[in-house]
Amino acid sequence: MSSDYSAQNIQVLTGLEPVRKRPGMYIGTTGIDGLHHLVFEVVDNSIDEAMQGFCDTILVVLETGDIVRVEDNGRGIPVDIHPEEQVSALELVMTRLHAGGKFDKRSYKVSGGLHGVGVSVVNALSEWCEAFVHIDGGVYTQRYRLGIPESPAAKEGATDRRGTVIRFKADSSIFETTSYNFDALSNRLRELAFLNKGLKITIRDERLQVPKVHEFKFEGGLRSFVEYLNEHKTVLYKEPVYLEGLRDDIEIACAVQYNDGFNEIMYSFVNDINTREGGTHLVGFRSALTRTVNEFLKKSKQSKKLDEALSGDDVREGLTAVLSVKVPNPQFEGQTKAKLGNSEVKSIVETFVNEQLERHFDQYPEVITNILEKSLLAAKARIAARQARDATRRKNAMDSAGLPGKLADCSEKDPSLCELFIVEGDSAGGSAKMGRNRQYQAILSLFGKMLNVEKTRIEKVVTNDKLQPIIASIGAGAGNSFDASRIRYHKVIIMADADVDGSHIRTLLLTFFYRYMTELIERGHVYLAMPPLYRITWGKKSFYAYDDPEKERILGEAQGDPEKIGIQRYKGLGEMNPDQLWDTTMDPSQRNIMQVHLDDAVEAERIFSTLMGENVAPRREFIEENALLVSNLDI
Repeated sequence: MSSDYSAQNIQVLTGLEPVRKRPGMYIGTTGIDGLHHLVFEVVDNSIDEAMQGFCDTILVVLETGDIVRVEDNGRGIPVDIHPEEQVSALELVMTRLHAGGKFDKRSYKVSGGLHGVGVSVVNALSEWCEAFVHIDGGVYTQRYRLGIPESPAAKEGATDRRGTVIRFKADSSIFETTSYNFDALSNRLRELAFLNKGLKITIRDERLQVPKVHEFKFEGGLRSFVEYLNEHKTVLYKEPVYLEGLRDDIEIACAVQYNDGFNEIMYSFVNDINTREGGTHLVGFRSALTRTVNEFLKKSKQSKKLDEALSGDDVREGLTAVLSVKVPNPQFEGQTKAKLGNSEVKSIVETFVNEQLERHFDQYPEVITNILEKSLLAAKARIAARQARDATRRKNAMDSAGLPGKLADCSEKDPSLCELFIVEGDSAGGSAKMGRNRQYQAILSLFGKMLNVEKTRIEKVVTNDKLQPIIASIGAGAGNSFDASRIRYHKVIIMADADVDGSHIRTLLLTFFYRYMTELIERGHVYLAMPPLYRITWGKKSFYAYDDPEKERILGEAQGDPEKIGIQRYKGLGEMNPDQLWDTTMDPSQRNIMQVHLDDAVEAERIFSTLMGENVAPRREFIEENALLVSNLDI
């Protein structure tokens, strides 16, 4: 390596070169989330038009060949020549970072895409991209390759339409995958439709032989969002509390409704961007809600039922809420805009929500009465859970390892290298313990079905004899105390029998992880083992088939061979010898495991509530609609 270091070593990246050189700086990751980020950057521009009242229809199409097309009926990107740059405004927007109409407040009062890098980044990270602008009676087109225009923007015909069409193919040399997830995209588009009442958003997947279509349009806005989330739950009052107003140039809107469940469902948005990591607006909202409910508790006869103030967790048990703020100059933490940083927004939101809630509760006392009763029950449960945890800690203090006796731990201490198999039954657990690689594979055997956490409170969860070993083994706590930095295994693999009972156990475990260790799923740490269904012996050889087509393929190869063929259908993992279990289900070089993803959080919430909740009617309806689609279940 040369020790020379001078001006000629300084590299200047121009145009869109920095984006292609360091894509992660602009879209966060080159994985599937970054790929989807491209779609959302284009859609956000259309949403900005809708927020100004110029667009009421957006279409997103996934074409064959991993091509995306986004259409809107907004004003259309300007195509006239920029007076200083001497190229069309369209070319500036598509090929220059920090070029857009969102830096002053004349064209867009508020906007999600405030960095001015959105669509230009999409262009930079695409093999090719093309823009069609319908404006002033004409169709103007410009095409790009690797972010570079092939020719100036030109008029190609007349039209009575208006709006913009962006079509692009993500660069496969940059992204780990260019295959889009329809459900993940649908989740975000559904959110946008809720946040912009009356806006019609359609997503169509043309990659399938029969195209799949979702159409979203909600006239009720945030009210509809909360009602949608609570659709299969028992609510404490019929109409969601809806607050809306303007404070210091910040538009604030939120809808609040409680149900009789034990979980908080909270979504927060800034300029229609989902702030998954929260921020100052969410802190202000939660603070106001807790303070207001406590103020009403002090004035009520129910105050004597509790010796301490209600905590934020008490007040938010059973809460379903959506908060949306429109901030003229938001300060997001990072280009992916997951968290709002404006310090002034906290006090503005807190004061507004506090005043509006007080007014609403004074006007509708039956609403606050129901909320207080719910919060007081939650407080008593919290105190009981705290006592249970204290008792568990005292018990663990007497156990030097602090780990459950059913756990056969591994010797590796680096969590990123460790795997935990949660195995159904002592028999299968015994085989797994003998067949595993003791260095990095741990085995936790469970017996019998566990608690359905969808129907119970936290104190029952932390004291349940089936769930306690799981919580202790993973080592990161549960519920609000869950700390992802303490996870002891980066692969938690559910290994259950391939029958109805095994499916039920998997479902109960996934419900527990979703409700009390959500981040375990979000970080990609949860997997399902895929044991074989058949063992086929052909002479002295053994083959394993994981489904019926694979079994038929193996038998087809064996036809005409005089050697005897034997078929064993595995009903349970306990039927396998340790070496068979290792070869088929546990050996990383040969096994099949399925990673659990949370692609559509809103739909996941509805499915868990439908299938695992108290209400029978929605579950019966779901079964009737889907029963004929089930195959290979407990053959």
